[in-house]
Amino acid sequence: MTSRTTDFKHVSYLWDEEKAATLAGDEIALLIYRSNLLGADLRLTNYGGGNTSCKAITKHPLSGEYTEVMWVKGSGGDIGTLKKTGLAALYVDQLRNLKNIYRGLAHEDEMVALFNHCIYDLESKAPSIDTPLHGFLPFAHIDHLHPDAAIAIAAAADGEQITKELFKGTVGWVPWQKPGFELGLQLRKCLDENPGIRGIMLGSHGLFTWGDTAYECYLNTLEVVEKCSEFLESEYGKKGPVFGGQKIAASTQDHRLKQAALIAPVLRGFCSSERHMVGHFTDDARVLEFINSNDLDRLAPMGTSCPDHFLRTKISPLVLKLETGENGTDLDLIKTKLAPEFEAYRQMYRDYYQSCKHEDSPAIRDSNPVIILYPGIGLFSFAKDKQTARVAAEFYINAINVMKGAEAISQYTSLPKQEAFNIEYWLLEEAKLQRMPKPKPLTGKVALITGSAGGIGKAIARKFINEGACVVINDNDDNRLAQAKESFKAEFAEDAYAAVLLDVTSADAVRQAYHYACLAFGGVDIVVNCAGISISKPIEEHTEKDWDLLYDILVKGQFLVTQAGVEVLRKQSIGGDVINIVSKNALVSGPNNAGYGSAKAAQLHLSRLNAAELGGDHIRVNTVNPDAVISESKIWEGAWAEGRAKAYGITVAELPAFYAKRTLLNEMILPEDIANACFVFVGGLMNKSTGNVLNVDGGVANAFLR
Repeated sequence: MTSRTTDFKHVSYLWDEEKAATLAGDEIALLIYRSNLLGADLRLTNYGGGNTSCKAITKHPLSGEYTEVMWVKGSGGDIGTLKKTGLAALYVDQLRNLKNIYRGLAHEDEMVALFNHCIYDLESKAPSIDTPLHGFLPFAHIDHLHPDAAIAIAAAADGEQITKELFKGTVGWVPWQKPGFELGLQLRKCLDENPGIRGIMLGSHGLFTWGDTAYECYLNTLEVVEKCSEFLESEYGKKGPVFGGQKIAASTQDHRLKQAALIAPVLRGFCSSERHMVGHFTDDARVLEFINSNDLDRLAPMGTSCPDHFLRTKISPLVLKLETGENGTDLDLIKTKLAPEFEAYRQMYRDYYQSCKHEDSPAIRDSNPVIILYPGIGLFSFAKDKQTARVAAEFYINAINVMKGAEAISQYTSLPKQEAFNIEYWLLEEAKLQRMPKPKPLTGKVALITGSAGGIGKAIARKFINEGACVVINDNDDNRLAQAKESFKAEFAEDAYAAVLLDVTSADAVRQAYHYACLAFGGVDIVVNCAGISISKPIEEHTEKDWDLLYDILVKGQFLVTQAGVEVLRKQSIGGDVINIVSKNALVSGPNNAGYGSAKAAQLHLSRLNAAELGGDHIRVNTVNPDAVISESKIWEGAWAEGRAKAYGITVAELPAFYAKRTLLNEMILPEDIANACFVFVGGLMNKSTGNVLNVDGGVANAFLR
């Protein structure tokens, strides 16, 4: 074991000797272990970025002879969560022999298909474009990472000289070259010309480091990144204030969050001009330092350098010219100011495409910005789903770190526009995009579903998430909401949902819930009024308190939630849906049901009134009428079930069978049945339907509308 130090300040030393000892002799297992440790420290690499490899002697399955095989992270994936199934395995000699038929830089893309002729493990992941970068280097273990500290040097105007002086010639330099076969050859050439080096800096791109063992490689990587970080830290402030000093002061956090929530739906509407986008907001201290600086206007248009950053953040961000105190509720004023800014960005992007495109370039993609910077407030990002939007923001923060470091030691340089275009519209990247699964029907949509911690509401939330939506779950019961969060955490990725306490009878609480939704996802597309309560009593036993509670939750709650939701939907100007979960009781008269039945009737007619009013905004309002959904429903707890059983002269235990038997289909109704009905309205096939009622009651003739 090496005696080198394991004491680091700028990176995390996570190697566990006892854990590693259990993997001794299994180079692939050690590769995965090392990769996961590296991916756990975002100062070393970013999500989905970089790749790692190992080479080991393995018996050939046909000849039985021993041969060298390289295991390397395959196309896609993330080293922090890498498993063996995410690795590609290739014969090293066959991969290296491809250079004998390589026809030069103009033809390097054709080499990717030839990687398949080098495959050792036919069940392994498809090889990535970076495969030859690892294959042409002779080392047993190799890391290719994108640490901000290293890229800051790699993206500096005189990064090559800085690298040489900082590492005293022990780290090589390869100028910018698009990842691929040619870059692999250049790495080997750099090594041959500089024998004994410990790593190679890739201009504007990242870092290669290696070792004879998994541990030596891991330690080498940490040491190189640590040295880069120490150097940057020692240089900050020597040339003057970071980013030229502060131009404007950041607003208070309360004001930032309030302003972000007010403006996010407007921004989302503009960014969704071609397809629905989901948003993310951050007012991270690193973001504020950059967007409030004197150098923002100079650096932001330059864009990013590292291709991993650029592919997720686009050519450059949109910097808003709004004042931090402008009122986001003044729709006409805000939209009037923002419209020309967005159109100017779209035109810039179209010009960029036209000036850089090749004869075989893919068609232009969405011309809207991914990253939006609001000086004084924070950073917004918009993408096809929440994870992609969040990761884009994280990558732009990486880019800010790179700009900060490069400016401290030299001058920041970004990729030339043509090089950036060649990455963004690379035919190999386009092929990767085309192989991605078709988006689910609700991809890009955001739903707020009241009463979604259990019963019908929870089933709707689960259905919508499974169909691609982001969902805001809520309840007025802390414990019930906490249980729902645990349930959703076990089933879904955390980017798919957010949770907030909500009392639908409180206008302030409703506004706060939408405020939360706008910060979490950028806005809302689907509002489902599902919060409910049931009280069944003869009229002589019905109290004024009972009456007020029913009407407050069912009618007033539906009104408040819809009213606040419409405000968000109108800010977005991309239409939307309101679905009201009412009841068969809105149409059918029954005993001991004066308060509940009349409140449900009010909900139904309020739905009609809203549909008539909101059609001009392309906001559809439809109703689902369930009946007797007993499973997991909170309203069946306690007195309601007893009251209904009493009304029909049966026991509580007999209620499920009684309700099923009285339907035309003789079926019990489940929460999932109501969720499916809601999806019918929002799944894309009913976009010209509003003011409708869909009964999901097994068939109750008295509830037929006509």
